Amino acid sequence: MRVNSWTPSEEDEESDMASQASYEALEPATLGARLRDVPGLAERVGGAPETWQVREVGDGNLNLVFIIEGPAGQVVVKQALPYVRLVGDSWPLPLYRAFYEFHALDRQARRDPGAVPEIFHFDEAQALIVMEYLSPHRILRHKLIAGERVEGLAARIGAFCARTAFRGSELSMASAEKKADVALFAGNVEIPAITEDLVFTDPYYAAEKNHHTPGLDAVVARLREHVALKARVQRMLMRFASNTETLLHGDLHSGSIMATADAVRVIDPEFAQYGPMGFDIGMLTANYLMSYFSQPGHRGADLDSYQEWLLEVIEGTFAAFETEFARLWDTERTGMLYPRCLFEAQGHGSAPARAALLREVWQDALTVCGIEMHRRVLSLAHNADFESIADPALRAPLEARNLMMGRELILGAETIPDAVALCAMARRYNGACVT
Repeated sequence: MRVNSWTPSEEDEESDMASQASYEALEPATLGARLRDVPGLAERVGGAPETWQVREVGDGNLNLVFIIEGPAGQVVVKQALPYVRLVGDSWPLPLYRAFYEFHALDRQARRDPGAVPEIFHFDEAQALIVMEYLSPHRILRHKLIAGERVEGLAARIGAFCARTAFRGSELSMASAEKKADVALFAGNVEIPAITEDLVFTDPYYAAEKNHHTPGLDAVVARLREHVALKARVQRMLMRFASNTETLLHGDLHSGSIMATADAVRVIDPEFAQYGPMGFDIGMLTANYLMSYFSQPGHRGADLDSYQEWLLEVIEGTFAAFETEFARLWDTERTGMLYPRCLFEAQGHGSAPARAALLREVWQDALTVCGIEMHRRVLSLAHNADFESIADPALRAPLEARNLMMGRELILGAETIPDAVALCAMARRYNGACVT
C-alpha cells in the first residue's frame, strides 16, 4: 500500500487551502491516466490504463466514487469533494477528511479484521483512496428497501460495533496511545460539525436547510415545542462533543454497510471521531427502525414477516454486541480502565461493573437512536427508506410513527430495559395513528 502521508500539524486552514490548490477532481475519461503510476494498481487491474473501464457510481453527498475495471480485476477509487454535493460549492468542506477516513479504515481493519475494504493506495493531496472492490455486495439500505434478507447481519455488525468500541478505548489501548489518537482525530473538525448541526440541532428549529413531508407540520411543531426533549438532545450533544470513550465510525447506517445474501462489510468512516461507545450502534438501530416503519410503502406481500425479520436484526445486533463485549472484557481488558488489580486480583468479579457500563452504553444508544430518527425526517439529509415512497399521503403517516417513537426513546431511554422492549415499542407505534 502506498501512502502519501500527512501530519496533524498541517491541518490548519492555510495547509488545506494549499492542498485544494493542487487538487483536481477526478473524471472518468482521465482517471486511468492520472492513476497509471500508482504502484501495483496496473497489476491489480490488468491491461493498459487507457483500456480500463471506468464507471462513476457514487450517490452520496460528499464524494466522487468510481469503479476501475480491467482484465485482471477491479478497484474502487473514492475522492473527497471540496463541498457538499447535495448543496453545491456554497457549502465548502475541507479535503483533509480523506486523511481521517484512511486512518479510521486502518484502525477498523486492525480491530476487526475483514470488516472493512482493503486499502491499496492513499493520496492526501488529491484526497483519494484506492480500495478493494466489493462484489457482489450491494448497499444494505437498497437491499432492505427491496425486501432482501442478509444471513448473519446482526451477528457480524454487532461484533463489529463491540470490537471497535472496546479495542478503540482505554479498556484495551494503552493510555498514551489512546490520548495521541484522540489528539490526531481532534483535527477532524468540519465533518463532525455537520453531525453537531444536522443531527443534534437543526431538527428542533426551523433551520434554513430543513425540509419535511407535507402533512407532518403538527407533529413537527410538537417536537420543537417540547423543551425537555430539546434539553435531552443537547445533553447528548454535550456527550458527543466532549466524551472520548472510543473511536467512532461516526456515520454507521444502512447506507454505510455493503452486503451480499450472507456477507457484510462496513464502509465510509469519514465522520470518524472519538465519542461515546453507544453512538454507532444507536445510529445504526435508528436506520433499522426507519426501514421497519417504511416497509408498508414498499411492499404488501410478506410485509409482516419482513418487518419481524428487521426487529430480529435489531435484537440480534444488541445481543451480539453484548456477547462480544463481554468476551473482550474477559480476554483483552489490558488498558487502564477497570484493571484486574482492582477486581480479579483481589478475588472480586468484574461482571457487575461491566453490566453497569453496558447499561450506560445502552441508554446512550437509545438516545442517539431517537435523535437520528428525527434528523433523517426533518433535517437536510433524508434517507431513501422514506424518500423513495412517492406518495406523500402514504409517506407522512409512516414518518410520523417514526418521529413519535424517536421522541419516546429520547425522553425515556432509562426506562427501556432491553432490545426486546425496544422492539415491542416499535410494534406498538407501527399500528398507531399519529397526528
